[in-house]
Amino acid sequence: MAGGGGGGGSGASPLGHAPPMWYHRDLSRAAAEELLARAGRDGSFLVRDSESVNGAYALCVLFQKHVHTYRILPDDEGFLAVQTSQGVQPKRFKTLPELVSLYLQPSQGLVTTLLYPVEREETAVSDDRDYSDGEDEKPPLPPRSSSTSTPPGPDTPTDSTPAANGLSTISHEYLKGSYALDLEAVKQGASSLPHLNKTLVASCKRLNGEVDKVLSGLEILSKVFDQQSAFMVSKMIQQVQSVNQGGDQELENLVTKLAILKDLLSSIEKKALKALQDMSLTSPCSPPPLHSMRHSKSIPVQAFEVKLDVYLAELTKIGKSQKYTLSVDVEGGRLVVMKKVKDNQEDWITYTHDKIRQLIKSQRVQNKLGIVFEKEKDKSQRKDFIFASAKKREAFCQLLQLMKNKHSNQDEPDMISIFIGTWNMGSVPAPKNVASWVLCRGLGKTLDEMTVTIPHDLYVFGSQENSVCDREWVESLRALLKEQTELDYKPIAVQTLWNIKLAVLVKPEHENRISHVGMSSVKTGIANTLGNKGAVGVSFMFNGTSFGFVNCHLTSGNEKIARRNQNYLDILRLLSLGDKQLSSFDISLRFTHLFWLGDLNYRLDMDIQWMCVSLRAAEEEISFPPTYRYERGSRDTYVWQKQKATGMRTNVPSWCDRILWKSYPETHIVCNSYGCTDDVVTSDHSPVFATFEVGVTSQFVSKKGLPKSSEQAYIEFESIEAIVKTASRTKFFIEFYSTCLEEFKKSYENDSQSSDNVNFLRVGWSNKQLTTLKPLLSEIEYLQDQHLLLTVKSLDGYESYGECVLALKSMIGSTAQQFHTYLSHRGEETGNIRGSMRVRVPSERMGTRERLYEWISVDKDETSGPKGKSAVVCRSGHEYVKPKQDGSDSDPSISKNSYNNPAYYILEGVPNQSAATASNWSMTGPNRPGTTPGPISAQLNRAGTCQSMPDCAF
Repeated sequence: MAGGGGGGGSGASPLGHAPPMWYHRDLSRAAAEELLARAGRDGSFLVRDSESVNGAYALCVLFQKHVHTYRILPDDEGFLAVQTSQGVQPKRFKTLPELVSLYLQPSQGLVTTLLYPVEREETAVSDDRDYSDGEDEKPPLPPRSSSTSTPPGPDTPTDSTPAANGLSTISHEYLKGSYALDLEAVKQGASSLPHLNKTLVASCKRLNGEVDKVLSGLEILSKVFDQQSAFMVSKMIQQVQSVNQGGDQELENLVTKLAILKDLLSSIEKKALKALQDMSLTSPCSPPPLHSMRHSKSIPVQAFEVKLDVYLAELTKIGKSQKYTLSVDVEGGRLVVMKKVKDNQEDWITYTHDKIRQLIKSQRVQNKLGIVFEKEKDKSQRKDFIFASAKKREAFCQLLQLMKNKHSNQDEPDMISIFIGTWNMGSVPAPKNVASWVLCRGLGKTLDEMTVTIPHDLYVFGSQENSVCDREWVESLRALLKEQTELDYKPIAVQTLWNIKLAVLVKPEHENRISHVGMSSVKTGIANTLGNKGAVGVSFMFNGTSFGFVNCHLTSGNEKIARRNQNYLDILRLLSLGDKQLSSFDISLRFTHLFWLGDLNYRLDMDIQWMCVSLRAAEEEISFPPTYRYERGSRDTYVWQKQKATGMRTNVPSWCDRILWKSYPETHIVCNSYGCTDDVVTSDHSPVFATFEVGVTSQFVSKKGLPKSSEQAYIEFESIEAIVKTASRTKFFIEFYSTCLEEFKKSYENDSQSSDNVNFLRVGWSNKQLTTLKPLLSEIEYLQDQHLLLTVKSLDGYESYGECVLALKSMIGSTAQQFHTYLSHRGEETGNIRGSMRVRVPSERMGTRERLYEWISVDKDETSGPKGKSAVVCRSGHEYVKPKQDGSDSDPSISKNSYNNPAYYILEGVPNQSAATASNWSMTGPNRPGTTPGPISAQLNRAGTCQSMPDCAF
């Protein structure tokens, strides 16, 4: 039964005829403790839904300033009972009021008698007629579409047939009833079982579709490698697929297709091997004659004018700095370094991609780059070049990284590029030309013209107030990408909630690297039942890396900050994405990389700061003007007044449309662009874009096989200590989750506990209470990409009091390393956790390789000059951090597009004083990654007040 709504032993509601006032539906554990602390009297109590078991409840009682929690569990018959110690017979009740009435009496086994019910707080009915940020006062109808899921694609089912457990479910239904009809038919002499046949056909429907897709792919391979039998294979497939009959014929066709599939799978590799061997003798460089292969636009050779950066001692010998031209040939895998000498003659050296050892970005001088070339065996030479601007330096690095990736001998990529866009379309179809959106042209941090046409590996489009039907919208996006890249991008997921849409498209070459596609949505409109506001989400695995994308449209209105914050918390709690084994964690911790985008409707920097701190999200520095609210048809004027049913509303120009991200620690992610278009004017919002360079992992296969006991890696903890925000004094244990573990593991209960503050509890685990973890694989190359998720749970209710994530990479070594991070639960910071641990890797498994994204580093300790003629690069002196532009960038467009340009606040009809206020407000700027606070010692509670951590916090 659902929490708060299941049936009792006789089919009645467990809440009785009406929910009692002491029952709080969907109340979090932390909020319950706050309500009881506010009540302040011993014997104060309330009942809420359990956070750990669906259909169960938690009875929370205040006694001597501490909150005691008792679990109320339903049995198989639906009766309710308070969980008791082993051997104690529980007392069973049909409804919650009956159960509570018993414990209102003294000496019933609780820590104290239930005396003072803490009733639900009546929320004021607010005017929620804020259906749209556009002109209409009525909620826009959802677009007419046959489906809100993905169009036919590799990993997305197109029907609603049962999932993996569908056969058992349908078989159970057959055995409950339909088999009796078949039995009766057999008694009358029937030679078939029509109802059983119908059950099998329904159960195998998805299998039928999957077999068709695999056969289509094998058919193409047979045309390439076995042209003699390809015609017969195609004819057989067409014959069985053209039959559209039910019953016995449909099952017979499935069996036939499976037989064809078996023959093709068992023979295709041998035929392909023979074909390739024949081709290698005749035309070794010719690829298979597959006409369906598609190529993106070739990347032209790009030239960069630079100056050689020389130190003062060398400058006196040379006379002046020397000019060079660096020509990057991505397709050919070459870098040409050309120097101009006397009489306009040129001297050049060509380096192949494998001779470029490393790129080192200067942190102090934003347009300076060091390049380490391989000269001879085990010798290298570093040269530092000054580019025209920081943007040019970034473009050069991107091209060289692309060249390295293109000519790498690795089968799987180490890094991919992602485009993310968000746009509130204002219930108007998009214009014919929105190329500037996908090319990242406009205002803010944009890509250099040399790199705008390079296709990204993933394109993610979030839209709000989008009245176009799903299929038409996806096809328009595919056509747009085809026009710009000459590639047929594949849609892997499309999720819709009314007019909120999220579409994800992938490069054809990566289609088989996408798996575990999931989709979900959450309504946060009026009474959380209308979908005009809410969120849609998509998740998937790219090889071994998990991704999550959330597109949301939150409540609008300057005065509705609390409701917006609650929208965000509801989405965080209710959006069902990712690995189901991680249900103890909200979506902010379920993915290696999580991107949160959309029309967030936060008007001031301080408003969205709450969400950024809560999610621990990062956002690239904003250097573009507010994207809302423009006069439609123009980007010259903001419309600052809007007539609503309740009166005139003032809309201060705002950065409503945002793109945030959160990644696991010690992973690679760089934001290369973040801006908005200035030529798409059909909506009162401007489209926003961002591009990311993201490190990914492959499905690791050990070259040495499964480890012997002497070669087994171990994850060992010396101690763990946590400070938890709670008034409870129960015991706790820790659960450990990771993809590198066969199953989740648990610690024993904490063996130390103390408190210097009634609202906080310090708990500790010594080495003997902590489990040694054994990873599935022991290679360091595998383990340095793994992460460990921890959740601190109570023994009394098995509910989580805080979760966190740890990277194993920095914990690898022969000695224990310290870790210290924050705990969070349901979007709120709930404490801190620290300890010491080590990941012990046997010497036989220590071999590793450099990732592509590690090839570029940032030089943080630049010295005043070289000690020798050739600088030796010491990698330990560099830290891999994301590039950041600052005011030293010589690109003049930065100041022109800056968000604090007063020209953006010349509002038509606004008094000068108001304009000045708006301009002063703009100077505070939106959230920046450089100013996002670290682990916070103060947090916002549900009431919006600031409650500081005690002095005993770390």
